[in-house]
Amino acid sequence: MIYISEEDSAALVTHELAFDAVRRALVAAASKQSLVFPAVLGRAREATNTFSIKSGSSDELTGVKIGSFWSGNPARGLPRHNSTVILLDQETGRLGAVIEAGKVNAYRTAAADAVAADLLARKDAKVLAIFGAGNQAGFEVAALARIRPVETVLVVAGPSPRRDTFVERIRAKDLAARAASAEDAVRQADIVVTATPSREPLFQAHWVRDGAHVVSMGSDAPGKQELPTELLSRASLFCDFPSQSVQIGDFQHVRDEIDAGMLALTAIGDVIEGRAPGRRSDEEITVFDSSGISLQDLYMAEALIRAEASHR
Repeated sequence: MIYISEEDSAALVTHELAFDAVRRALVAAASKQSLVFPAVLGRAREATNTFSIKSGSSDELTGVKIGSFWSGNPARGLPRHNSTVILLDQETGRLGAVIEAGKVNAYRTAAADAVAADLLARKDAKVLAIFGAGNQAGFEVAALARIRPVETVLVVAGPSPRRDTFVERIRAKDLAARAASAEDAVRQADIVVTATPSREPLFQAHWVRDGAHVVSMGSDAPGKQELPTELLSRASLFCDFPSQSVQIGDFQHVRDEIDAGMLALTAIGDVIEGRAPGRRSDEEITVFDSSGISLQDLYMAEALIRAEASHR
């Protein structure tokens, strides 16, 4: 059995590795040979400690990802978020690999948004608005700045030392960054990313400029919502996996309209493979719902195993 520790996986992962692995995963997710099973959401004895189990299979890989959020961990000097990926042997079903992937998970999530933005955001997108100043927000900025000529980052978060530190970290990457109101940020942005645990829309639909690309990353459970539903009726809608997106992603709030055919929802894997169009004009608004799927984790695990082997 292969085992990769948290320390080793964190040392191996890069934005390039994550982009390539997640792109392969999103292609696999859109194929008829792959399966992505409904996420299981659970809680521990303390209600603030939660976990999820996501599982799936493709022609190449079978396994599960266990993600956890333990609210009291910072007091112990540990991150709140942890992740473990388990790969099963395709022939026997026995344990094939265990990869601790807490930091890797942040790269994986940002990579999905970068893969989608590479297909959907305008080529000249220079202004990025990011809602949230937590751990994931920094990975989102770095991943998107790799694939678009981002010059300015507008940070929407409540006043706090954490927000100010986050802005300084972005500036250290040679990007102009400042805190901004939601309206100011959205009205200026070429790309809008929401990375929050919100349960209500974070901005108004009419603030979104023509040609913008919008990403909902934080909506990954029933009841969560970051985007105004009014935006979705004037945008082209894309996601990582349609059946999950309408269950736990931001598109759960327009599920009836999607089921009725009033709104069209496209898997980003179909765009990668050329079976569906991506952005069709510089004026079109595109929205990507990134609820996070098991295949992303499985392909990340495979990529890390290959990377470790090449470093021996």
